[in-house]
Amino acid sequence: MVDNLPLHTMTHAGLTIEGWSRAAVQTYWRIPELKIGFDMGGSPWSFMGTQTFLITHAHLDHLAALPAFVARRKMMKMEPPIIYVPDEIVEFVERMLRSWQRLDRGRMQCELIGVKPGDEFELSREHVITGFETKHTVPSRGYVIWERRRKLKPEYVGLSGDQIRDLRYTGIDVSAEVRMPLVCYCGDTSPEGLDMEPAVYQSKILITEMTFFRPEHRRDKIHKFGHTHLDDLIERADKFQNELIILGHFSTRYHDRQVQSAIDKRLPAHLKERVKLWC
Repeated sequence: MVDNLPLHTMTHAGLTIEGWSRAAVQTYWRIPELKIGFDMGGSPWSFMGTQTFLITHAHLDHLAALPAFVARRKMMKMEPPIIYVPDEIVEFVERMLRSWQRLDRGRMQCELIGVKPGDEFELSREHVITGFETKHTVPSRGYVIWERRRKLKPEYVGLSGDQIRDLRYTGIDVSAEVRMPLVCYCGDTSPEGLDMEPAVYQSKILITEMTFFRPEHRRDKIHKFGHTHLDDLIERADKFQNELIILGHFSTRYHDRQVQSAIDKRLPAHLKERVKLWC
């Protein structure tokens, strides 16, 4: 296996989270069991087998590797990838790929799907994707992967198996779909973007940014440029119901030890125990 880019891995609740993220450098994530990835600031060779990627926005550290990924899958005779991007940038991403096609003289085949806030897409029989608006300096989307199951409607709870069977034979749908937010990925956003989608705080796994943490860094300026500060998370500490919160996209001004020290000293214990820093 070609080992050409930084890559961290951890597992939680039967899901493997892989990737790496550093502000202004590159960001890329993957969850193999769900057959999806998030953002494409880099393209590790091991990600080649994942066909579906959800792109949050068009900054280079989140999108620059897309042409290489598309071309590599074509070279390896794989199916064209399915790429979800904010609806506002579909035309420009198409132009970019056409330009690379002329430069590379190889076909850039992929299915580009524009995502508006509130859009829903079927990922599999068990999972659906929804997009939500985040707040950055360019059009941006966050994504929620929902697990869906069929559950007996409350009015039929307590009936025997034979009774439920008889109701079904008469054409009555005795069950309803129940959805649970499994994974939420926010990309780059000011805290306003976190607050716009309840599933941010309810999903089993949350992957989001904490670009800055030092007290001297002005939060109003940080928010203006579409990023989150440690203090923003502390203020919302009681909102987070997630089992696992992965924080990444730290500024290149910081060393990993500095970020860890700030978390250890300042984050409330009930939140800190669920946080994993992706340094």
